[in-house]
Amino acid sequence: GDDGTMAQPTLKQMTRHGRLKVGTFLVEFNTPGIGQILKAGGCEYVLLDMEHSGFGIDTVKQMLRYMQAADMPAIVRVPSREYHHAARAMDAGAEGIMLPMIGSAKVARELLSYIKYAPEGGRGVALQIAHDRYEPGPVLEKLKAANKRSTFFALIETAEGVENADGIAALKGVDALWIGHFDLTVSMGISGQFDHPD
Repeated sequence: GDDGTMAQPTLKQMTRHGRLKVGTFLVEFNTPGIGQILKAGGCEYVLLDMEHSGFGIDTVKQMLRYMQAADMPAIVRVPSREYHHAARAMDAGAEGIMLPMIGSAKVARELLSYIKYAPEGGRGVALQIAHDRYEPGPVLEKLKAANKRSTFFALIETAEGVENADGIAALKGVDALWIGHFDLTVSMGISGQFDHPD
């Protein structure tokens, strides 16, 4: 709340209502105070971009600690749809993952398995590291908590993705659809024409 008494909502909670959420992409700036600076400026979440920024996993892991210190929910957009990119970002402490060019529910289902532990997925298990704040605890409880916390953003940025958006959105585990407007217009043959009727 405005009086500062309520805890920062999680990304998962933010996806459960339709009100405007204000956040920003980080593609250039990486300084220890960036999380607190963004929080003071009114951001509710941040997206750390690995697709176009040049940030590697070491930098993102460091930035996630800055966001954790500021109680700032963080989405990591990984650079590809490869398992190791998604799983490593989760292990580094990402609360949400965004994967590019999702065109079908079949693709989304496979990508979801990269960030969810069994029985919901096939993510490799590493505990007492960054994602669980290095804390001990019962394994099954930790896996369940991680699955509940992990938030999946499907990036719709192709004509195929638009055609299959309903099926992607209906998939258990997909928390939000995100429109990649530049790539989408390029895919549709109307590059940058955001006022085009299509």
